[in-house]
Amino acid sequence: MATQSMTAATKPRGLIGYFAMIRRDVASALERDPAARSSLEIFLLYPGLHALWIHRISHWLWIRKIRLLARWISQLARGLTGIEIHPGAQIGTGVFIDHGMGVVVGETAIIGNDVTLYHGVTLGGTSLSKGKRHPTIGDRVTIGAGAKVLGNIEIGADSRIGANAVVVKPVPENSVVIGVPGQIVKRSQPHRATDAPDLNHSSLPDIIGVTLKELLQRVDELEDQIEGHAVHHPHHIHAPIINDSWEGIDFEI
Repeated sequence: MATQSMTAATKPRGLIGYFAMIRRDVASALERDPAARSSLEIFLLYPGLHALWIHRISHWLWIRKIRLLARWISQLARGLTGIEIHPGAQIGTGVFIDHGMGVVVGETAIIGNDVTLYHGVTLGGTSLSKGKRHPTIGDRVTIGAGAKVLGNIEIGADSRIGANAVVVKPVPENSVVIGVPGQIVKRSQPHRATDAPDLNHSSLPDIIGVTLKELLQRVDELEDQIEGHAVHHPHHIHAPIINDSWEGIDFEI
């Protein structure tokens, strides 16, 4: 899981390892952002990568107990990029923060390899405990714009968190999470490590809407059976039939 892979990923590797990670980060951005035109453009102009590169320096200082300087550097990165990453957070390789403005990563958060974060994402804590209180994100997870993942929970590898979802409980591998609070949907077609990155964070199955639609259709069928013929009740809410539009007097504006 992510915790195991991160142990090696965050160990200091010297300048050679640092620049190797930079090359991988640039390649990840080039793979996942269709707006990217060249490696040079990504290297110079992508704040999500700049925030990660500065974080690796502040994290190196943090684990050596030079913590005031580490915090100062992380706050400098926040001012420059709009991305706040606590120097205590552990972040793997191949991570891509797209756009990035408003991203917050807490002190005890752990992020695996090849993870994608969009703007407005929060990996936050829900406890005053000094121990582990932030999420652990598995490899190849995509977290959509505005999503909040809160508490000491684990998001399984190859999962996708939908835009604006609020996740407060553990998520199994190969799941999709939508809504507030987050509802877990098991993938019908599992995502594998060899597949292309799953960036469809706006693909949100409406499980509550679908359930209500099926219940309303069943109620209409039962009423028709009781009445002996189809009856339209203008004061009832009816399930969508045409263009997925809901109808009923309660919706008149």
